[in-house]
Amino acid sequence: MAFITVKNLRKVYKLGKEKVYALKQIDLTIEKGEICCILGTSGSGKSTLLNMLAGLEKPTRGDIFINGVNIAKLSESKLAGFRQENTGFIFQSYNLIPQFNALENVGMPLMFKGISRAKRDKEAEKMLKLVGLGERMKHRPNQMSGGQQQRVGIARAFVAKPKVVFADEPTGNLDTKTTDEVMRLMVKMCRQYGITLIIVTHDLEIAEYSDRIVHIIDGEITSIEDNVSVYDPENDPELTGISDKKEKSEVSAE
Repeated sequence: MAFITVKNLRKVYKLGKEKVYALKQIDLTIEKGEICCILGTSGSGKSTLLNMLAGLEKPTRGDIFINGVNIAKLSESKLAGFRQENTGFIFQSYNLIPQFNALENVGMPLMFKGISRAKRDKEAEKMLKLVGLGERMKHRPNQMSGGQQQRVGIARAFVAKPKVVFADEPTGNLDTKTTDEVMRLMVKMCRQYGITLIIVTHDLEIAEYSDRIVHIIDGEITSIEDNVSVYDPENDPELTGISDKKEKSEVSAE
């Protein structure tokens, strides 16, 4: 069985007496370590599908197997535990806690796992250095640029080495250059740790970083195409364009 298997998935919302079919009949498989992009316009059902896969919403009908577990059948408490142990999230709006510095934000998933402060600080520091923010650990979100905040979000998503990371329009608030850097960073982290990445976007240029592109229109998958990612970390051992030196100039220019 594939790492993720979706069978006969449907999601129906009731608006008064009417029914809205957000997802009509979804069948999909995703392999372990794959970077899969769900591509569609606004209202296509792509975010609803992501929410189903991430266990944030319950399907009206169908099954979602992740690593052999049918999350569609789990209770809310077991589902919360499953997400905590197996998943990471990257959001368009970063979703950092404003009162926490970068180190504290990145360490949050480890705190929920009951890991000691000393150990989670050590792991968070390692991840922040990996994403090029070694000198920004004590900075709060309002002291960082959008690109820096998203890198903190990426470090937070990967710090616990989850089996799968979900990214919802992860570069929607970033400029073109920073978008490229952030996408390369996510690909590199997934390849390094063997983590499955599922990206939802409306942007075909973002989709080009994936291994497969799933096209969705009006709640239905219309096509699935294999893709050769535009970025191969094997040919770029360093995080191209990402350095604390660059981030200093970025902040000083703001």
